[in-house]
Amino acid sequence: MKYSMTAVAMVLLAAGFQSQADELGWTSSAELGAITTTGNTEGTSITGRLNSLQRLERFDNEYLFSAFFKEDKKRLEDGSSVRERTAERFSLSVKSAYKLETEHDTLFGLARHTDDKFGAYRKYSTLAVGYGTRLLDLTDHSLNIELGPGYSWGKTAEGETEKGMLARAGATYRWQISESAKFRQDLVVEYGEDNTRTTAETSLTARINGRMQMKAAFTVQNDSDVPVDKKRTDTQTSLTLVYSF
Repeated sequence: MKYSMTAVAMVLLAAGFQSQADELGWTSSAELGAITTTGNTEGTSITGRLNSLQRLERFDNEYLFSAFFKEDKKRLEDGSSVRERTAERFSLSVKSAYKLETEHDTLFGLARHTDDKFGAYRKYSTLAVGYGTRLLDLTDHSLNIELGPGYSWGKTAEGETEKGMLARAGATYRWQISESAKFRQDLVVEYGEDNTRTTAETSLTARINGRMQMKAAFTVQNDSDVPVDKKRTDTQTSLTLVYSF
């Protein structure tokens, strides 16, 4: 099954990162969730993410890959049925942050690309640079922000190409609720002449054992300018298992 092969590939890729973790200073996590329904409504959806952070003396490098698939079983008029793909999205981002003399102050560069077969934008890429700092630094709470200019390129579902300069602002709030539970809120706004993309993710993670966690997340993505037959806002609610190494 194609979904099973995808899950296996992600696990193998995660294992490759694990073998380098101690030597290169990697901190990584792989998460995977799947839902299968049968009966009157039949379908399968899979979501996965691989996140790796490399800490060096002067740089922090972060690599993130995520994927989402959804396939439904559609019944035809003659009584037969076919499986139909209704969602297929891949996202890859690379970020490098140079540490300044003041703790938590950085200069960063970011590259991100999303390929969404059924979205308002079939392809969407962003390049950005800027300055990051920490506004809140408590024992159990922290708030980091990033600001800077960038450039975006997108291809809409109608085949139109949009590109131009943008202003990017991001914020990440973390709350360590207890030794085994943590809350995180991420918000990114990319303001451009043709489109403003806002992405927010709210997540709650609970530790099951030393390396395994359960994560519940709600993600919202809004585009200000979309084709007439597309909605501006996409949401996703997920429950995944996370393996940290």
